[in-house]
Amino acid sequence: MKKKQGAISFSWKLAGSALLLVVCFILSLLLGAKEIHLQDLWLAIATDSKADNLLVLREIRVPRELAAILVGAAFAVSGAIMQGITRNPLADPGLLGLTSGANMGLALTFIFLPGLGYFGMMIACFLGAALGAALVLILSSMRRGSLSPMRIVLAGAAISAFLYAISSGISLAFKISKDVSMWTAGGLIGTTWGQLQAIAPVILIGMLVALMLSSQLTILSLSDDVAVGLGQKLVQIKAILFVLIIMLTGAAVALVGNIAFVGLMIPHIVRLVVGTDYRYIMPISVFTGASFMLLADTLARTINAPYETPMAAIVAMVGLPFFLIVVRKGGKAFS
Repeated sequence: MKKKQGAISFSWKLAGSALLLVVCFILSLLLGAKEIHLQDLWLAIATDSKADNLLVLREIRVPRELAAILVGAAFAVSGAIMQGITRNPLADPGLLGLTSGANMGLALTFIFLPGLGYFGMMIACFLGAALGAALVLILSSMRRGSLSPMRIVLAGAAISAFLYAISSGISLAFKISKDVSMWTAGGLIGTTWGQLQAIAPVILIGMLVALMLSSQLTILSLSDDVAVGLGQKLVQIKAILFVLIIMLTGAAVALVGNIAFVGLMIPHIVRLVVGTDYRYIMPISVFTGASFMLLADTLARTINAPYETPMAAIVAMVGLPFFLIVVRKGGKAFS
């Protein structure tokens, strides 16, 4: 009976998070420098009118906010996976070298393969993210002993600074700093349907596989010994999960640029609602991360309209205090 009540309770929580996403999506379409009404949403769907309001919706806001949904969900899920695998409450793609590595991959692509299409740029981000993660793991494991959360974070900070310095240096040397800065400033301005067609399948497939492995991730989050005792194939499962992190982070960075703290915050917030079982954390993280990114993008477009505020700055204003609280409480404040 208790199990049934728990299942019903989770169903309501999942429905509530989905409803929150729908509300945030509608608000993101209505709010902005250009005034949009509810009836315009229906007209944009039901008619082929070329009115200015409808063109703004179809060609600018809808692809942009769909991208926000995908990026928010990707960062949230990748952060949850990282925290589960490493059992590190401070794990986040932006703090552990993945986004800086993806950023370097983009810079190198602009220099050596300037005609590469969007899908090729995304592959470059995958490779850069993989390099960043590998360097962090190598640096943090050079000293004997277990990989403590703080050691991994410090290694991530060092590698991130190193890779950002390389990106900035080669951008200045080859005089492409403006192009790289525009691409990686942390925002969704200029998102097109073509970009969504390239990125959406990667993120959706990655999230689907992550949801399928959520039970194994729950076991891994306990300890390796427990996982082995329960018959888990540690090497194979961890390899798949790391590939998923790289896929999700690389695709998100290729679209939105450098955004930190989303993957850190959302899983902690979700644990307050559903507990520590990743079968529940993962699906609600998808909706919560998407809703958060929609709200951040809406604020970026509206607080200083018609000018755009960098979305990365808005996320950092929320994420940095959250990060400091988690550090101060030893990772247990929101778990």
